Amino acid sequence: MKNSEFIPKFFTLLKEGITRQQLTKDVTAGIIVGIVALPLAIAFAIASGVSPEKGLITAVIAGLIISMLGGSRVQIGGPTGAFIVIVYGIVETHGVGGLTIATFMAGFLIIGLGLARLGNYLKFIPYPLIVGFTSGIAIIIFSSQIKDFLGLEMGEVPADFIDKWRAYFLNFKHINWGAVLIALGTVLISFNFNKVTSKIPGSIVAIFISTLVVYFFELPVETIETKFGEIPSNIALPTMPSIDFDTIQELIQPAIAIALLGSIESLLSAVVADGMIGGRHRSNMELIGQGTANIFSALFGGIPATGAIARTATNIKNGGRTPISGIVHAVILLLIMLLFAPVAKLIPLSCLAGVLVVVSWHMGEWHHFRILLKSNRMDVIVLLTTFFLTVFFDLIIAIEVGMILSSFIFMKRMSESTSIKDAMKYFRAEEGNGELLFEEEIPEIPQGVLIYEINGPLFFGASQKFEEVIKKIKHKPEILILRVRHVPFIDATGVKRLKEIYTGLKSLGTTTIISGANDEIKKELRKMNIYQDLGSDNICDNIEQAVLQAKRLLIHKN
Repeated sequence: MKNSEFIPKFFTLLKEGITRQQLTKDVTAGIIVGIVALPLAIAFAIASGVSPEKGLITAVIAGLIISMLGGSRVQIGGPTGAFIVIVYGIVETHGVGGLTIATFMAGFLIIGLGLARLGNYLKFIPYPLIVGFTSGIAIIIFSSQIKDFLGLEMGEVPADFIDKWRAYFLNFKHINWGAVLIALGTVLISFNFNKVTSKIPGSIVAIFISTLVVYFFELPVETIETKFGEIPSNIALPTMPSIDFDTIQELIQPAIAIALLGSIESLLSAVVADGMIGGRHRSNMELIGQGTANIFSALFGGIPATGAIARTATNIKNGGRTPISGIVHAVILLLIMLLFAPVAKLIPLSCLAGVLVVVSWHMGEWHHFRILLKSNRMDVIVLLTTFFLTVFFDLIIAIEVGMILSSFIFMKRMSESTSIKDAMKYFRAEEGNGELLFEEEIPEIPQGVLIYEINGPLFFGASQKFEEVIKKIKHKPEILILRVRHVPFIDATGVKRLKEIYTGLKSLGTTTIISGANDEIKKELRKMNIYQDLGSDNICDNIEQAVLQAKRLLIHKN
């Protein structure tokens, strides 16, 4: 274990020293990212079914802690679009109080993953699964914004995807064209303002213009104030949620979903950031920082938080290279909340809907989606299964089924890579024919000895194939040598099959010799008492020893 594994990057960089020039760049980047994060924090909160200040509280509290305690130099944390689906579902089922408790529990789960050093493994989530659920989330975010985008006068939007669109079609006659124009203008400005300047985000310009237009021309469109009232200009003191065993049982599944999604997204964001700056984050410390941030976000009444890829990229592009930029971003958001809450309440909801439509477009990764559709059949199955389950059923189910499906596909591919061959066919083949399995000089193989070569891991996925091949041996030999020099590992099922095979062969008068086992395999064989059953003389380091042992056994038998 490296000494720095569980030390936050912020503390390491403080110890190393930060130049005044870099400090200036970090402060500038933090100010820009803070302004960029303002509309996103509000929009993500509203889309998640909670009041807008909860998004701001999350961006301030969680953003500050992630930067101070995380394992990345440049990670920007806060509420993200990926959580909208989960948070909305929890609020619908368990209320805002249930969301707070689930977020609180998820924080401890994420810390547990970090302490267990699972950060390095969470990055190995199959790419088709990631694209499948992120594209599905993008569709859901887009669908959830149609009401505000079109200014529809309707009741609560159904949570189910099909019911949602059915309700939209029934209310299209109530379209507010003023809201539509504001939303379309927001989308156009967000997509195209970078042609004017890349220093100021288009979404900020769109919000500024639309808020002024609605206020001065008194357009009849819904705003944050008309729907939610005043935005609090302070952050309440932390409150410990009331948790008992029944509550834990009820909310453990949503908490696990928050923990897994938050962990995956934060580490993906950190990996992307590493590629942009040529750095290397500390995965386990990043998880501990993320978990701590979610605990404190819940205590202050916030929502789940994770690393935000878009805001992290904005931070890097504007010169941010240390966690100071993330800390400044949180401070800027706090100042805006304290000083400009009366202005923020005037933002039209149709404008925020336009911002989220743009977010959903960028989040969808449609280019990668199309490329994956041309890949092998198994990857396409994982991609489409995860995508459709996310859209039509539930994100939690989609991730669970996607992981199980990916695991089965992986096991299938691994078992197919494992081969069990009659090595004697190749050894006795004429020169120039067959596959060379015996690179070294070995003694002549006597009659009554059969050698089988196993290539690949002998785990539960391949053990059945191993047993079937051995059982198909027509003429049982006096000695069977199993050559396992190219077997990297063996699991409990593989050991069990091996034991069944040599026990069955022993009853038929065949002695089994194992050749070329590595130290890890020998360790497993000792654990399962195979060393004692076979005899240590029958577990040989190489094929020469195995053939000599076979000759000794044949002499002894005769």
